[in-house]
Amino acid sequence: ESSPHLPAPKDVMVYSYNFRSSLRWSPVKVDRGLVLYTVHFKTGAFNQWDEMNCTRITQTECSFPWSLKERRWTVVLRVRAELGQVTSDWVETDPFVAERNTTIGPPKVNSVTESSDSLLISVTPPFGSEAGDFLQYHVSYWENTTSTTKKVIKTSSTLFKIKSLKEWTLYCFEIQVELMTHSDLHLFGLQSIPECYRTKIS
Repeated sequence: ESSPHLPAPKDVMVYSYNFRSSLRWSPVKVDRGLVLYTVHFKTGAFNQWDEMNCTRITQTECSFPWSLKERRWTVVLRVRAELGQVTSDWVETDPFVAERNTTIGPPKVNSVTESSDSLLISVTPPFGSEAGDFLQYHVSYWENTTSTTKKVIKTSSTLFKIKSLKEWTLYCFEIQVELMTHSDLHLFGLQSIPECYRTKIS
């Protein structure tokens, strides 16, 4: 039975980065004893609570199991605190859909090859793609001078060139991923940290 004496967990939030998701919450403080936590989930398809791999755990975080990896599913989670036989009320999350609610990180820049009029850039996408995914890279670049007029190229290739550059000039770029899914959702990722390279002398 839930008890008025054991407070429920607060700040209950789903954190999701590059489709790796977990539930987190603030620890429940008690004077004595070890508070444990239990997490349940239900999907939009089945309106019944199921156990996750987080029953009577001491941590204040629970990673989504492999069975919840479907990005399009609507998932609701709940967590409660337990102390001996006493339990708190359940705290439920808002519905979570990874395809809409995850944060996409920037791509990883593997290498940059400078020539006199271009930069050849190789990147790795931030997450493994699924069937039906279309990833596009938005590449902003600018000459590193007082006037920072940014130009943008879009490409779906992980190896691409920024062309028509001046020789022996410092150029900076940053890259952002756009994920288009088969359900016509557009999800924009975080910008990469700007990197700067000097073109060569021909």
